Amino acid sequence: MLMNRAETALINSPPRRWLQRLYEVPVLLSFGGRLPPGSRALEIGCGSGYGSQLMLQRFGAAQVDAIDLDPAMIARAQARLAPYRDRVHLATGSATDLRAALNADDGSYDAVFDFGIIHHISDWRGAVAEAARVLSLVGGSTSKKSLHTLSTAPPTGGCSTTPPRTGLPPRTSSTR
Repeated sequence: MLMNRAETALINSPPRRWLQRLYEVPVLLSFGGRLPPGSRALEIGCGSGYGSQLMLQRFGAAQVDAIDLDPAMIARAQARLAPYRDRVHLATGSATDLRAALNADDGSYDAVFDFGIIHHISDWRGAVAEAARVLSLVGGSTSKKSLHTLSTAPPTGGCSTTPPRTGLPPRTSSTR
């Protein structure tokens, strides 16, 4: 789903970029570290392209494909990522059909990134399945697929019985 004006303003704000740079990137790096040299990565819901820029700079992606439903966001991302134009491909499209959006084959990416947008996708299960489809096997091991996602909001489309994961330990009587 496309974001409303308030959400668009928020994700394009300096505090959002600060959160990505100083919190989300270190957390995601702690999950899987930098990407191997020559890695090809995908960002779903790229917005203004700041996440894709971080994927190139901080995660070491050699190539980044990025999609967003909003053509205005793709235009912003093109402007931000102009210095990387030979390493970045941007497209308007849905995370639930990466074949249509990017002509993405099975196993065509070494990592898929989601910087907190999964809760905006009504068919989030389809998007996760599609991300798994396009992920390659890293180092020849089926247990090393790399889906980098960080979201504290619960996904839409029915997951109301599962509380959002915040990264904080559960409250106990000693922490109240």
